[in-house]
Amino acid sequence: MQVQVNSNQIQGSVDLQEWVGSTVVERLERYDELLTRVEVHVSDENAHKSGADDKRCQIEFRPKGHQSMSVTHKADSLLLAVEGAAEKARHALDHLTGRLDTHPVSPGRLADPLLDESPEEVKDAMLEEDFLAKQERLNGE
Repeated sequence: MQVQVNSNQIQGSVDLQEWVGSTVVERLERYDELLTRVEVHVSDENAHKSGADDKRCQIEFRPKGHQSMSVTHKADSLLLAVEGAAEKARHALDHLTGRLDTHPVSPGRLADPLLDESPEEVKDAMLEEDFLAKQERLNGE
């Protein structure tokens, strides 16, 4: 997986790019085959002033066959911002793949377990339901 790292208001060095890239790759490596693009943006929101949650990391990624997704995390340090955003990206991909695993049987059609049974068994089940419904009406009156 190739990760492109962009920095704004933070001096971009080779070490920074390697560290951010390896942190993101480590968290998202299980989705290597699913991702077509990963781009990381790190920035210092207050430039050279200090403040709470002034480091920001945004990760944009594109799963195959889906629209791009983006997550952002702000923290007091760049380390926490990158790790937080990477964790959010992993969670978003977990959620996406969980949804992908639960497809309907066929588009526009619900799965009916009675269709898997032989016609006689289905007929017996329907007769049993009719019988039970009649019994409930008789017992209720």
